[in-house]
Amino acid sequence: MRTFPRVALATLLLALVLAAWQGVASLDSVDDLTLASPAETATALSDDWSLLMDNAWVTLEEVLLGLAIAVVAGAVLAVAMHLWQPLRDAAYPLLIASQAIPIVVLAPIFVLAFDYGMGPKLAIVALICFFPITVNVLDGLRSTPAELLKLMRSLGASRLQTLRKVELPAALPSFFTGLRVAASVSVIGAVFGEWAGADEGLGRLVLLANNQLQTPRAYAGIVLLTLMAVALFALATIADRLLCPWNREEAKA
Repeated sequence: MRTFPRVALATLLLALVLAAWQGVASLDSVDDLTLASPAETATALSDDWSLLMDNAWVTLEEVLLGLAIAVVAGAVLAVAMHLWQPLRDAAYPLLIASQAIPIVVLAPIFVLAFDYGMGPKLAIVALICFFPITVNVLDGLRSTPAELLKLMRSLGASRLQTLRKVELPAALPSFFTGLRVAASVSVIGAVFGEWAGADEGLGRLVLLANNQLQTPRAYAGIVLLTLMAVALFALATIADRLLCPWNREEAKA
């Protein structure tokens, strides 16, 4: 019952945004080369659908592989930092420092380091997704209820048994929080990677369309990138609800 009002409100807000967008784009003072209207964008989506989808699959592959690398590397590092405090003390400042350097600066460096191809794109996506996953998993592990830890110690459980049976399940909601954030920004990393050097992909297509003054095509590519990020966020949310049903019950309580 609560889902319908939220969907209705989201649909209404989207309709208002599209109406405002169409209104601004229809003004005589707004150049068509500067702002494509929703109608022109929809036409570009229809006319260039094959071209857009061919490039969208390339970008989606980069996003999924880079995100998978970040999930594995981030979760492993978070567990290692949780188990060994000297590693946490040494690595945490470096982890924060990795986010201080703008991705737009690192992208050309990665292209030089890994050459053209899939490598630099995966590295950029993994780097931009690595931080939210690692930090959230680490916070989730360290937020395990103290009474559960005392119970495991009273039962004579080993450190690894406590980690596997109590701490990792307790950290799952935090992991999915980080995954949702990472899924949302992963598309940004792929676009920066394609801008730095690529032969295909939605990011490169948008850049070329902008340089060639094909504004509707550029907006169509942006729409697909937005839908990709929203879809990944939604999938992470669904996985959270399926794998952590107790988290929803606690939220309702």
